[in-house]
Amino acid sequence: MSRGRRTPIAGATLVVTGANRGIGLAFVQEALAAGAAKVYAGVRDVDDVTPELADTGAEPVALEVTDREQVAAAARHCADATVLINNAGLHAGDRLVQATDPDAARREMEVNYFGPLETTRAFAPVIAGNGGGAIVNVLSVAAIAPTAFMGGYSPSKAAALYLGGIARAELEPLDVGVTSLIVGSVDTRMAAHVDGQKEDPRDVARVGLKAMARGDWTCDTDRMAIESRARMTLDPIRYERGLGRLLFVDQLVTKP
Repeated sequence: MSRGRRTPIAGATLVVTGANRGIGLAFVQEALAAGAAKVYAGVRDVDDVTPELADTGAEPVALEVTDREQVAAAARHCADATVLINNAGLHAGDRLVQATDPDAARREMEVNYFGPLETTRAFAPVIAGNGGGAIVNVLSVAAIAPTAFMGGYSPSKAAALYLGGIARAELEPLDVGVTSLIVGSVDTRMAAHVDGQKEDPRDVARVGLKAMARGDWTCDTDRMAIESRARMTLDPIRYERGLGRLLFVDQLVTKP
């Protein structure tokens, strides 16, 4: 496995986007439990923080990743940051070509690709100026395999995977590492409609922080991610066809 800069979580100062619940909240909780010096919890509305996030003691920061001015303001406010966790995401729940809402895929790309791009541009100089650190992009199995039943979400996460690789090359001389996390089905609101085994968000966050600490370029965080990677490697066409058949499973998508 390729590895870059190692960034221990103990003593680090984190910025986590999409921190109000789900995997983002889990990153806040796990980082503080592992000895992080401070966590800035990026939320869209600082007046609407969940009780679970408030209980962590993290500092809420207004951080809508599609708002360039707000991202820049957050970077100025979080001037001591050494780690950025790009977690905020959107799954519109629509098809890609046969979409009921033709703008759904554009919104997914704005949040899932252009959002991390904006935050990376804003925070990379901050992290570098503080002696280096890491950026962690929370992605999906849908980033490594065309996942038809997820519509525009899959292309947006694939784009974010390439973003991580290109950013890694650019930022390595600045002593800023980039880790891409491939995540399977997790017990969050996004996967509430999906049957089957779902991972605990805190387990995913824990694995992700360890990957960052090792300097891993990529990390498959759970069983589904590991199995999906293996299937794509063994027979990508067969695996893609299998994912395509899931398009017509009623509980996963609404037919047009």
